[in-house]
Amino acid sequence: MQADRPRLRRASVPGYLCEKFGIDIAVATLNKLASIGGGPVMQYSGRIPLYHVADLDAWAAARLSKRVSSTSERDANDGQR
Repeated sequence: MQADRPRLRRASVPGYLCEKFGIDIAVATLNKLASIGGGPVMQYSGRIPLYHVADLDAWAAARLSKRVSSTSERDANDGQR
């Protein structure tokens, strides 16, 4: 896996997020989020967007809920988010 690289190209991000966090996201969704906002922060090398692994980790962690032991516990926590 490319997780040992400090930065990933956009095409590598979905595989990284799926393998490390179980988050399925398409490159097309990353493209849209890069345009409208809400995606992981990035930087550019010329025209190529690059994502720092630490920034991907922080973005993924912010998307995940707290750990719960039941669906009713999840529903109760949704109102507190």
